[in-house]
Amino acid sequence: MNKRLLNVGLIVLIDMLGFALIIPLLTFYADSFGATEFQTGLLVSSYAAMQMISAPILGRLSDRFGRRPVFLISIFGTFLGLLILGFASSLWMLFASRILAGLTAGNISVAQAYIADVTDEKNRARGMGMFGAAFGIGFIIGPAMGGMLSVYGFALPAFVAATMAFINLLTVYFWLPESLTQERRAQLMIQKRPAFSLNALSSALQHPMVGPLLWIRFGFAIAFNSFQTVFPLYLLHKFGLGAQQTGYILAYIGVVLVAMQGGAIGPLSARFKESNLLVTFLGFALVGMIGWAIVPSITWLLVAMFPMAIGAGSFNALISSAISKAVSKEEVGGMLGLGAGLESGTRVVMPALASYLLGAYGPSTPGIMASVVMVIVVVYAYRMLIAKLEVTSVP
Repeated sequence: MNKRLLNVGLIVLIDMLGFALIIPLLTFYADSFGATEFQTGLLVSSYAAMQMISAPILGRLSDRFGRRPVFLISIFGTFLGLLILGFASSLWMLFASRILAGLTAGNISVAQAYIADVTDEKNRARGMGMFGAAFGIGFIIGPAMGGMLSVYGFALPAFVAATMAFINLLTVYFWLPESLTQERRAQLMIQKRPAFSLNALSSALQHPMVGPLLWIRFGFAIAFNSFQTVFPLYLLHKFGLGAQQTGYILAYIGVVLVAMQGGAIGPLSARFKESNLLVTFLGFALVGMIGWAIVPSITWLLVAMFPMAIGAGSFNALISSAISKAVSKEEVGGMLGLGAGLESGTRVVMPALASYLLGAYGPSTPGIMASVVMVIVVVYAYRMLIAKLEVTSVP
């Protein structure tokens, strides 16, 4: 097993543990300061808005100066943001903590670029699957731990998450070697490409190979972030569940994620075409999304979350692998950063929109909207990744 791959997997695991600790708590933390559903949605959106700006820049900077220094900057910002969250005494401090964390939130795209650096194309999907497994393990333990700690107050989980971020900072500093060689960084410095621009984004979206993948990722993110960001609020309004029960349900979703990404993605990607797998797992996510919109009970919700977790977790690993293969090695960090920026853009709008729909028209309406979007994404993915390729391959 690649030692550097294990190192970055450990970093992702610790990072996700800290992040997942506070996922089920933000809704209730904001509620303790009298926030409305719309303000709670804006709180989630504030993190995403800053990440939308910073993720492409940090991704491009990691191409130019190396993955390791960007890791350090990003994790340090996460650490400071969590400290502010723990000390928060008003709603504006919650916003300040999420804005700071969002501005330095380049961990995930840089980690994916690092994996692309240390794996070949044959093993890329397996490496991304390991990344997803570490992500999923954190998603199992983090929400459950956060839910249990929340009985002692919402500040304690934030301080525990800050401690994990500090441990992660030490882990990167002392144990993570740089994945980019001096020669490759020197070439990138000579090219003097801009860190980010609208022209770069426009060119990427029009690229014949990577463009459709970015559009698919963008569409999927619109639907999935309607679910992910409003899920605790949905559970509170529809079933009356608190932070602890929400954490357990998120942990269940994480178990399915790990089983797929850690055990199934590698063998499946070795046997089947990546494009076919992408469309198939998008279909699984669509089934789960429809189920989320119509379920009448917690039992049926858990049933619906099974295909949702299978589809969403597998899709994220495969789309990152596909994007990294569609561009040169020198562009991997920047392109994954652009993808992360597009995804973050959906998390600027969708939390506020989904929260508004939930409050105004009922807890099922965000699921209905997300299901409609997913139908469009599945049809587009099939046409661009399967049907179009079959037509162009006919003599």
